[in-house]
Amino acid sequence: MFYESASSLVDETNPLQQPGHVYAAQIKRGFPVDWTTPGLTITRLRLVSDPGFPVWDVSYCHGLLNGDLVEVQLPFSQLPKKGMRKALYSHAKASGKFIQGLFNSLSTLQ
Repeated sequence: MFYESASSLVDETNPLQQPGHVYAAQIKRGFPVDWTTPGLTITRLRLVSDPGFPVWDVSYCHGLLNGDLVEVQLPFSQLPKKGMRKALYSHAKASGKFIQGLFNSLSTLQ
């Protein structure tokens, strides 16, 4: 019987470059910071969805603040698949701040 590997069944962009448990152990847990916090750089915005479903769900968002990898609180929990970058820009514009690292940090999985 032939089995496909799980990696051939998913469409992923910007995967982690280290095992997930190693990455997760680096995150300072407890109090998420707002995405407009001065000095914060977004390092990873993970979006997940199912093929054919019209929106991305936010799985998590992390950033670097004062040398610590922290959880980041976002003003949204979903983004449309069509026009996702435009929607992100609109959220950032509405916040009145430039969100450092926002577009470089995107990671999607479906």
